[in-house]
Amino acid sequence: MVRRRSEWPSVDELVICTVKKVFPQGAFATLDEYGDKEGMIHISEVASGWIKNIRNYVRENQKVICRVLHVDPERKHVDLSIRRVKDSERRWKAQRVKLEQGAEKLLEIAAKKLGKDLNQAYEEVGFALQEKFGDLYSAIESAAKSKESIADVVDERWMEVLHEVAASTVQPPTYKVTGYVNLSCTLPNGVEIIKSAMIKARESTRDENTNVEFYYVGSPKYRIEVVAQSYKAAENILQRAADIAIEAVTKVGGKGEFQKT
Repeated sequence: MVRRRSEWPSVDELVICTVKKVFPQGAFATLDEYGDKEGMIHISEVASGWIKNIRNYVRENQKVICRVLHVDPERKHVDLSIRRVKDSERRWKAQRVKLEQGAEKLLEIAAKKLGKDLNQAYEEVGFALQEKFGDLYSAIESAAKSKESIADVVDERWMEVLHEVAASTVQPPTYKVTGYVNLSCTLPNGVEIIKSAMIKARESTRDENTNVEFYYVGSPKYRIEVVAQSYKAAENILQRAADIAIEAVTKVGGKGEFQKT
């Protein structure tokens, strides 16, 4: 797992965990990205609703993505939640972990070109890049576009080799989010109105870096899929596309409702 200089996670952060012990009132899990520090998942934070058997939801050695609820460094205690992580956030975090692991591999390749190992790379530039860019992948992605973007963090040797390694490897990531919209119109040409509303929403929100598609699920439900170069952008475009479609239908007397997954 990609290492971090920070000793403890922050509240509301999404973290990768390994379940170590399951008991009737919850589970203990180690935080993979933070030196295997231990956190607790109370049974009320495992899943929504009443849980008859906790082992139907979590088991020992299972990898889970949790949201950090509380951190107490003095007591060395972290409260975690599985149920407060949305499916879209879970997919985003899983994809982000893969990107971070790839970035660490590129950092190691760059280090070897300078006759150094990964530990030295982290101490000399890795942690500093994380601090500036938030995570290692964002730093490597920025270095691929412009070596000057990391010039204030690393020396010239590192700047050159990181740019060289990153530029030949890094491809812009894409993120997909999904939502559902209920659209109905009782006018004689209601079907055409709904179809036109979806076309308008799609054409108004897609561009060369973004793709928006509507899919029929079953009247009156339609699925919206958005693919963009950032998770935040994809979520914003999803909301915009739904709003445009709903507005087009409701202004002629129809009904519309948006539901995120």
